Amino acid sequence: MQFKDYYATLGVPRDATPEDIKRAYRKLARKYHPDVSKLPDTEERFKEIGEAHEVLMDAEKRAAYDAVGASGGPGRHGAEFQPPPDWNSGFEFSGRDSGTGFGDHSAFFEALFGRQAGGRGARPGAHRAATDQRGQDHHAKVQIDLEDAYQGARRSITLRFPVMDEQGRVVLAERQIEVTIPKGVREGQHLRLAGQGEPGAGGAPAGDLFLEIALHPHPLYRVDGRDVRLDLPVAPWEAALGADVDAPTPLGVVRLTVPPGSTQGRSLRLKGRGIPGEPPGDLYAQLRIVLPPADTDVARRLYREMAEQMPFDPRAAMGTRT
Repeated sequence: MQFKDYYATLGVPRDATPEDIKRAYRKLARKYHPDVSKLPDTEERFKEIGEAHEVLMDAEKRAAYDAVGASGGPGRHGAEFQPPPDWNSGFEFSGRDSGTGFGDHSAFFEALFGRQAGGRGARPGAHRAATDQRGQDHHAKVQIDLEDAYQGARRSITLRFPVMDEQGRVVLAERQIEVTIPKGVREGQHLRLAGQGEPGAGGAPAGDLFLEIALHPHPLYRVDGRDVRLDLPVAPWEAALGADVDAPTPLGVVRLTVPPGSTQGRSLRLKGRGIPGEPPGDLYAQLRIVLPPADTDVARRLYREMAEQMPFDPRAAMGTRT
């Protein structure tokens, strides 16, 4: 996927005001309109100009795009690019229209905003025609720890959202909210916070805030729905002879029996020790056999004795014996 420098496409600086962007767009749109221009790439350029205008004129899309650009995007127009994982965590957005013309957007646009972001959603501070209209619902993606999904928690979460400053430029403001994370919450689940969205007009109720749950990457565990997976190192003799070993879980250490003759990659199931729910998930410990280093005279002697005493050919099934 290629990075799109929307500012370069319109020829405006990164601190351009909406009026600057609008003027640049109109000038380029007249130049590259397919009904007017005879240039060979006019249709593609016209689409690029329209996409850049759509993003930079929408306060929410522009703030999200600037956040991605801050991670190394500026000056890389056309270069290979992938958004950083969970780049949009903590951004608060208003509800968006579904749009109809997403087929004309680039892969870069759809990677950031999704296929359903082609419509022009309401922007922060937009005036409403009705005087008693309920506030828009807002949405945000937040990351929590796996341990919070197991036990539940009360957390203070900071959300960022775009606003216009006095000069008409997009800036990010912040607010903190207190969130109760229920025990057993899953990745991708949405939590509804009633009345935490956009204020209503004319005394109408506020909209709601929907938080999409994501899990912080964990150094030990991988999550698949409610199931949790763990790579468990074992010594060769523990795998060969069997052993009782200590295995970590998000709720504490458990004693796990490794059956004799276990091989690399074997999964041992701990029923019901995944993320709580109805039913709860399971925890799978996948065995990873770790060889002791041959870094001492004693260790090297033991390895040589093993090679001499054990008639074992790991490549026998490959037909390599002569």
